[in-house]
Order: sequence, then C-alpha cells, then structure tokens
Amino acid sequence: MSLLGAYRLLGDTAGSLIEAYLDRRLRQGKEDPARLPERMGIASRPRPPGVLVWLHAASVGEATSALALVDALLAQRPDLTLLVTTGTVTSAALLAGRLPPRALHHYVPVDRREWVERFLDHWRPDLALWIESELWPMLIVETDRRGIPMVLINARMSRKSARSWRFLPGLALDVLGRFDLCLARSIEQAERFRRLGAPTVRVPGNLKFAATPLPADPAALAELRAMIGDRPHWLAASTHDGEEQAAIAAHRAAAARHPDLLTLIMPRHPKRGAAVASLASEAGLTVARRALGQAPTPETAIYVADTLGEMGLFLASSPIVFVGGSLAPKGGHNPLEAAHFGCAILHGPDMRNNAEMAEALQADQAALCVTDAAALKAAIGRLLDDPAEQARLAEAAANVAERNAGVLDRVMAELANFLNALPPQKPENARA
Repeated sequence: MSLLGAYRLLGDTAGSLIEAYLDRRLRQGKEDPARLPERMGIASRPRPPGVLVWLHAASVGEATSALALVDALLAQRPDLTLLVTTGTVTSAALLAGRLPPRALHHYVPVDRREWVERFLDHWRPDLALWIESELWPMLIVETDRRGIPMVLINARMSRKSARSWRFLPGLALDVLGRFDLCLARSIEQAERFRRLGAPTVRVPGNLKFAATPLPADPAALAELRAMIGDRPHWLAASTHDGEEQAAIAAHRAAAARHPDLLTLIMPRHPKRGAAVASLASEAGLTVARRALGQAPTPETAIYVADTLGEMGLFLASSPIVFVGGSLAPKGGHNPLEAAHFGCAILHGPDMRNNAEMAEALQADQAALCVTDAAALKAAIGRLLDDPAEQARLAEAAANVAERNAGVLDRVMAELANFLNALPPQKPENARA
C-alpha cells in the first residue's frame, strides 16, 4: 500500500477519534461551536450560482496575506465568487470584518476523505488557490480528481519540513505533483518545491509585501491617542511567553530615564491577557487591560491590548514596535504590518517565517535585530533617547514596504491564464 493509501485508510477508519479531537478543541475554545459542522464538510449556506474560486489560507498570517489577492481577483473577474477557507477561530474573526462582498468564509474540513468529498461536492470550485504551506493530502487529491486546477501561491516550506517530506518522496510527489503551478516566495523556497516534485515553479516574490495596511478605526484611533497623550510609548506586538517578560524588563529599565513611559503589550493570543497582566503586576507595575474595558491612566505603566482585530489600531498609535515571535522560537511574525505605519521596528533573531521581509529590512538598515532580552532593553532605551534614529528607522521601513508592493501584479500575471480559462457563467445545477 502506498503512503497516500495508508493516509486515506487511517482517515477512513478514525472518524470517531477525529470527532473526539474536535470536541476537545471545542472545549478549549479552538473551534466555533456554531460552525463546527463545517469542519466535517457540512456547508452552512448554499453554493452561490456562477463561477466560484476557492482560496485556502490556513490561519491568521496566511489570511492576512490573501486579502490583497482577494480584492485583486474580484476586481479582475466581477462575475466570480470567492470561497475563503481557514482552520482557526482567530482567522475567521479577522476575515469576518475584512472580506468584501462576493467573498465568503467557510472553515476548512478536517482532512478525512468523507468530509473532504462532502465539502467539494457542495461547493464545486472552478479553481483552487492554496496560500503558503498547509498541504492536506486528501483535499489536494480529491480536488485534483475532480479536474479542478490548483495553484500554490506564496509557497514556503521550512528546512525542517522539507527534510521530513524528503523521507516520504512518494507522498511528496503524489501531493505536490498535482499542482498546476507553484508560485514560490523566494528562489530558496522554489528549489525546495522543485526537489520535492512540484512540476512548474516560478518566483513572483512574497505576497505578504502586497498586503494592505491593517485597518484602524479612526474614532478608536483618536480615542487611543487621546488616552496616551504625549507620553513616550512603544508596542510589543504579537508576543509569546518569555517575550512579555523581556518587554516588562525593558520598560523598567527605560522608565528610569522616562518616568512617564507607557508600554503597550499585545499578546499573540488574546486569551493570555490575564497572564500578561499578572506578570506586570508581579513586577510592581500598574496595569490596564483593554479586554476588560480599562483605559490607561497617567499612572498606568503597562497597557495589555488583549483584543482581536485591533493590531492596526495599535500599530498606528506606536512609534516603536517590537515584532514578537522572534525572541521566542516561533519564527517571527510579519514586520511589514509595522512598516506600513512608519514604525521604528525591532525584532529578535528568529524570523524564519518572514525571512524575506526581515532580510529586505536589514538590507536597508530599516530594522534593529535584538539578540536577547538584554539587547531589547538596550535598544528600547536607545530609541527613546534618540528621536532622530527612531525617525530614520521608521522612514526606511516605510520605504521598504512601498518599494516591494509590486508583487501582487506579478502574482496576478501568473494567474491570468487560469482566470481567463474560467467560464463566464456556470449554471447553478452544474456538476464538476
């Protein structure tokens, strides 16, 4: 039996175990109770008539990357509908407020053949676009079996994942060989996909450079700026365990020279807000939590931004931003989000998930790489003391974001033949 056959058999026979796994995730708050059937391929709405393009973006990072592409696709083909799938509650919440008309969100089914077939039989996409790196064998195989063209966009694979796939060469070829086109985000990534069996690979660049600035509600922005006033302040964004402690230590050191300093901490997972607040309180600092409706007062030292969908608001309010997931070994979050707002950017040494962006920023001396908590402490103090250097970094970062924005045009050019091949209108009762 092939590896793909073994994978299929495992999914076919483990239905009750997979359902138990989903139930556990539901209890942990990682699934949406109102839409849990979607994870089993049960649609929550009818398929709209006409041409439908399916775009899969695994989680928040991929969904954010996809938004500019969604707008471009709908502008180029006004007759189509986009079905955007993700697998996390946080990505669904992000897309709920940002998807345009004619773009629908649905949770991706778990990669079990029965559920995948149910999903595909209902939605009958005319074209499938996959963002970045989440490669589910049953979804790919069943999509290909129906003759639906597939394109992998902004393709990336870590060295570790590539090594794992190389131990499974038959499975890698059986999965990647089914894509009609692979658009890699860098030359290095392109070589990994070629070695694993992707038949046609091109390199238009990193789609994350095409992302539009995150939204920031004007009224909320004015309110937040009024709360902060003219106090010196900085933001630790998308932080993980260990990085909040580093941010608090940096605050305490810098507050010796800037006693009215306000440090904003936005944990990557808002549910950690209470834990972050406790860390600050234990350090003897006054804390306010946005999730509790608390506003920072003049006495507040740490403001915990533990809400969803407000990253743009806090980036727009912060002259200095530390990009989290980079001191903790998480691969680093997207520094372009801060560059769009003209922030002076700092990040840790682990930026493997956004290596091309980090390299572009470093090439223009548009970001500071801090190697550890002590280096973060020193860098925050230095930038607060040196407004000219802070302004130079901010301008350089904004220039990098603007210069690389052309990647979306290159991706759309690669997709042109697939879009042109779509029927102008598909009868509602047509079957793939």
